[in-house]
Amino acid sequence: MDMSEIARKLGLSESKNLIRKAAELRRRADLQFDSSIIGVGEICKAVICLEIAASSMDVIFDRQVAIKLSGMSEKGYNRSFNSMQNGIGIKNKIDVRELAIQFGCIRLIPFVHKGLSSFKERFTASLPSSRRGSADFTRPVFTAAAFYLCAKKQKLKADKFKLIELAGTSESEFSSVCTSMLDLCFDAFGVSKEKKDSRQIKGNRELLDALPEKRKLEDGGYSSDDGEEPSAYKKRKVMEKHEYGKWKSSVEKMNKRSKISDRLDGMKKKQTTLDFLKRLPETTTEAS
Repeated sequence: MDMSEIARKLGLSESKNLIRKAAELRRRADLQFDSSIIGVGEICKAVICLEIAASSMDVIFDRQVAIKLSGMSEKGYNRSFNSMQNGIGIKNKIDVRELAIQFGCIRLIPFVHKGLSSFKERFTASLPSSRRGSADFTRPVFTAAAFYLCAKKQKLKADKFKLIELAGTSESEFSSVCTSMLDLCFDAFGVSKEKKDSRQIKGNRELLDALPEKRKLEDGGYSSDDGEEPSAYKKRKVMEKHEYGKWKSSVEKMNKRSKISDRLDGMKKKQTTLDFLKRLPETTTEAS
């Protein structure tokens, strides 16, 4: 299908410059990589090139109509779009302020800038001196990941998949960058409860295992005030405590009975000895 015809179906036929830009991107894609390897057909390729051109020229583009025209699922289209965009060397430009306005999170701006600055500094410091000059943080995936993590830390909503789409990256790469940011800058991006994992805590591990009722809920413990059904572990501990109480009570009763029996036996022996001493003079008199 001709590029002009596809542009007409997307409502872009009046923008001749956009169509020429898309045609140029399509030729570049044909030269630089085989789009069939990533499962992109000719119509889908043309649609994606039109979207990239529209984005670079600030022209409104209806992605939902484009997805239907491409014949792919939304997830498949997004993946193909990111692959083609990276393949022909087109980088999206993302500004923290624009993201904050778009997602309604203006107060995140200083947090995102501070987090990005810390990440760049610590990441660069972790590299060998020979590679520090080549570190590239201009890719939009870093800004998108920092914005997402800051929003999560501040308990604000930020659509992860929308950010991935805006950054022109893949979900796996986005997740990888988020992990790196959390590892290096947990103070800026991390949420405290994510780090409190009883399976990973080495210090005081014995105390946590010995006293599970003292753990917080997020540490794998339970709360007696939550009104929910007790856990299997708690039920077992209650049963063991009850059985131990019965055993202890029976042992105490047996000990008490044993002490009473020993006391009675002692009294009988004492009485027998006294009776024998009283009878001894009478026996001596009769013998004389």
